[in-house]
Amino acid sequence: MTTLEIRGPLELPARREDIELRTADDLTLVGELALPESGDPVATLVTLHPLPTAGGFMDSHILRKAAARLPALANLAVLRFNTRGTTSPRGTSEGAFDGGAAEQFDVAAAMALVQERRLPRPWLVGWSFGTELALKYGRDHAIEGIILLSPPLHRATDDEVAAWASTDREVVVLVPELDDYLRPDEARERFASIPHAHLIAVEGGKHLWVGESQTRRVLTEIVAAVNPDALPLPTEWSEPV
Repeated sequence: MTTLEIRGPLELPARREDIELRTADDLTLVGELALPESGDPVATLVTLHPLPTAGGFMDSHILRKAAARLPALANLAVLRFNTRGTTSPRGTSEGAFDGGAAEQFDVAAAMALVQERRLPRPWLVGWSFGTELALKYGRDHAIEGIILLSPPLHRATDDEVAAWASTDREVVVLVPELDDYLRPDEARERFASIPHAHLIAVEGGKHLWVGESQTRRVLTEIVAAVNPDALPLPTEWSEPV
């Protein structure tokens, strides 16, 4: 049996299903649910992609690699979807980009599917624009916590950030050392209103997390928060793909 290095576009075994989400304002959003190949997942990642007007979509590489690897490596369910007006190879979600306002209905539709499917222990995982949605709307839903990758804090207000201080939901913040928008020192000030926030400054990291070493670091920190028993994540795969 061939042993493969886990990197790039390698897709490990999982049960993958194209799904559609219906929003409260009557739009259909397209997405994918990836589940462990056998058995039930121990937790669920509901992913929120980067800014669609800047090329973000459900296949943005960190989210695509999370869905490709983590069902097999960490026994996680991974839900990805295109927010309103966003296109990927999976298709185009109805509606139009609304700057993070009407997207609250998109988050709610994803969480409704999680509830309908009885997926366990949901976490919101936002990247860039997706972190704004997690901060603004995550408290409205039954989640264990939020994981914020490269938060720019352009749309989430100081009050919306501070509101997380009054919850017991976990807040994990990954801030790249060389981010284009928010770097660790400023991030510590901006998130100081959440005493229990766990801020991780990633040395050498950049906003887009390009490269296999940065991908592995991000996926490791996600798993450390959600299912630490699965660490360390393997770097090789010897079973069929």
